[in-house]
Amino acid sequence: MEKELLTVDEVSALLRVKPPRVCELVRQKLLPAIRLGRQIRIDKAKLEEFLENGGRALPGGWRRKAS
Repeated sequence: MEKELLTVDEVSALLRVKPPRVCELVRQKLLPAIRLGRQIRIDKAKLEEFLENGGRALPGGWRRKAS
């Protein structure tokens, strides 16, 4: 069984968000991902399933409080 794995840059282009946002979604375990050392790969089928289910927002909403 062959899986198509996408890079952070490819996912950010598909979702039309910046790469750090994709990394944050992965870090918060909101977006399913596979780690290959320091590299992150997202299974295209899992991404499509994530989107079909409506995705999930970052905790605290889209605005971050200044630290």
